[in-house]
Amino acid sequence: MGTGIVSVALSLDGRETLSRVLLGLAAAVWVVLAALLARRALRDRGRLRMDARGPSSLAGAAGTAVLGTRMAMLGWGWAGAALLVIAVALWAGLLIPVLTHLGAPTSGASLMVAVSTESLAALAATLAAQQQAGWLLDAALAPLVLGLVLYALVIVRFDRRQLTVGLGDHWITGGALAISALAAAEAALAAGTLGALGAIRSLLQNGSLVLWALAAAWLPVLLVGEAVRPRLRYDVRRWSTVFPVGMLAAAGFVVGRAADAPARTQFARVWLWAGLAVWLLVAGGSFGGGLRRLARTSRRAPR
Repeated sequence: MGTGIVSVALSLDGRETLSRVLLGLAAAVWVVLAALLARRALRDRGRLRMDARGPSSLAGAAGTAVLGTRMAMLGWGWAGAALLVIAVALWAGLLIPVLTHLGAPTSGASLMVAVSTESLAALAATLAAQQQAGWLLDAALAPLVLGLVLYALVIVRFDRRQLTVGLGDHWITGGALAISALAAAEAALAAGTLGALGAIRSLLQNGSLVLWALAAAWLPVLLVGEAVRPRLRYDVRRWSTVFPVGMLAAAGFVVGRAADAPARTQFARVWLWAGLAVWLLVAGGSFGGGLRRLARTSRRAPR
């Protein structure tokens, strides 16, 4: 998910070669994770059902939709449509169990209920413009609004202590708003292309500006939290930091274009490099952790 959105942001800035490198990595990881999920489904369905109750399980739907959005940007509408179907199926199967077992107070990971929902809206709006499908644009509005409702339901119960003790997923507080801004802007652009939605298009443009501003308002809060209590050791949840940082840049590009707000685009061009830097740091930590686990396994292996 994080790798995919950094690829999207790089493409929006015209850095296509580097974007495609990250796209290839994201696609490879998606295939591997899909294979591991299928393997677990065959070997331990009970454990899989338990895992499906956690909000992090919805990262699969969000990641699939983000990958589909990047492929649609390449003109591969067939791939984007196929991934949209898969993402919707995953989301539909997981959302109710996750909401049923969502505890309080909530954490950053809990906001995956909003992120996954908005990711469907973003991909549907992108495909609507590309395929000249007005019905798909109309369909995109439902997850767009639902995602905002889910965000509000979760954030009012958010444990503010996570800002100083969270291990990475607390950044989704801003990332969920950033993907909402991107989805609204994509819908506004699609409406302009299709000549659809009338006055709703203006509402989407203005809404995307407000949502992006709210997402950006989280940035100083999150940065201060990291400065007050640095968490420098690698944790897999740091991938949940990569996504919001990259998403704020991607949303800035799209909102800037949809709402004719060049200041957002200028911010996105600078912030994009922060997203890439965070991706490199987390990817390096992930690679180093994998090497350490491999070394431990080798030492324990019988000789």
